[in-house]
Amino acid sequence: MLVGILVPTLLVICFNTWSLHRKALVALNTAYDRTLLASAKSISEELDVTGYDELAELRAIVPYSAQEAFETDNQSRLFYRVSNLQGELISGFAELPVWRGSIPARPPYAALVDFYDDHFRGAPVRVAVLLQPVSSSEGRGMAMIQVAETLELREAAALQILWDTMARQLMLIVVIALIVVLVVQRATRPVRQLSQTIQTRREDDLSPIDGASAPRELQPLIDATNDVMQRLSHLLEHQQRFVRDASHQLRTPLAVLKTQVQSALRDDLPHRQALEEIGGTIERATQLANQMLALAKVEQLRQQSQPAVVRWDDVLRDVALDISPLIAQSDLDFGIQTAPAPILAHEWMLRELCRNLLHNAIRHTPEHGALNVTLQVSGNEAVLTIADSGPGIDAELASRLFQPFSAGDVRAGSGLGLAICQQIVLAVGGSVALRNRVDGAGQILGLDAVVTLPHAAPESAR
Repeated sequence: MLVGILVPTLLVICFNTWSLHRKALVALNTAYDRTLLASAKSISEELDVTGYDELAELRAIVPYSAQEAFETDNQSRLFYRVSNLQGELISGFAELPVWRGSIPARPPYAALVDFYDDHFRGAPVRVAVLLQPVSSSEGRGMAMIQVAETLELREAAALQILWDTMARQLMLIVVIALIVVLVVQRATRPVRQLSQTIQTRREDDLSPIDGASAPRELQPLIDATNDVMQRLSHLLEHQQRFVRDASHQLRTPLAVLKTQVQSALRDDLPHRQALEEIGGTIERATQLANQMLALAKVEQLRQQSQPAVVRWDDVLRDVALDISPLIAQSDLDFGIQTAPAPILAHEWMLRELCRNLLHNAIRHTPEHGALNVTLQVSGNEAVLTIADSGPGIDAELASRLFQPFSAGDVRAGSGLGLAICQQIVLAVGGSVALRNRVDGAGQILGLDAVVTLPHAAPESAR
């Protein structure tokens, strides 16, 4: 910040100093040119003439007062030359070059005067030339008076002004640097304190940052950091839970599989029976691993960017077509009715939701039983109802079926299918419920799995 402020300021100050130096030179030239003109006029007052016009003869007596202003500083030197319009010398320094220029259309003073720069005796000089009419009782003519001054005094004055300006500008830079350092140190003290607080935290401490004492400008950054830390904490917790559950749940089927292999090696069972039992154990372990990975993927998709709009009815019909062999195997009376239902969700989530619910319904529907699937849109919600003709569930079991690894006797399995469904529904912003379907006499006719999800705008569906 200090460099970013001082570098542009230094560039501006350098340009300003150069500009002031040039303006000082112009002002000094104006002031000293006026003195040169005064000396030329002093010389013109002592001119005399005899004869008229081309026959005029000029005489000059240069007074000491014309040179006095340049002798007091002991620096500048003054040279003069008086001649007629043809350049013939009347008085002064003959080697001073004759003026060959022209009078400006608008002279800076009320006189026929011109100022120019030249060299005399190897030194730069400033020259004022004055065309002065001269008249007397004996004649009339025109004199050309040149007064040249060396530039030591002008340059010394300009250099003094430059040094004074640079000294003030340097003091300004120092003041700006001190102010910037003090202000930046004071303004960034809360940032350094916040940085130190974060650095001294434990590696597993993802609690929110206390930004009450931080400047107002840092509040959006602190809020965003807290949001990221909250998501990281949630992901870490989910990862730890996944590792814990995986190690616990996979230990049992692996132990069973080891026992079955050892039993087969001892020939305790016929080889075919032993292989069938090993195959069943592997199938259950594979199903458990797939469901745990599916549960982890749900959490991963929740942290991703905004999902697209997906037609739930299309996904539902695709899943029903995929599992149609299972429906035919149980010879179920299957019916499906859908309405267009665009949902803002990941397609994999909707597909996994439908697959788990339909698998559960098929598994618990008796052979030749009825299984009806309906998808309707009501207002801003889409409602999926999967109605099987199974034995239903009791109230105590229904309250914990959506917890991981909480399968009951009625709903046999790994206990992850409904937990996956609930996580998917919560990620999309909906709800899921299991309700027994009863008749007028209170007899259970089956179980209804009802899923309600927010309905997206129809024109945004794909």
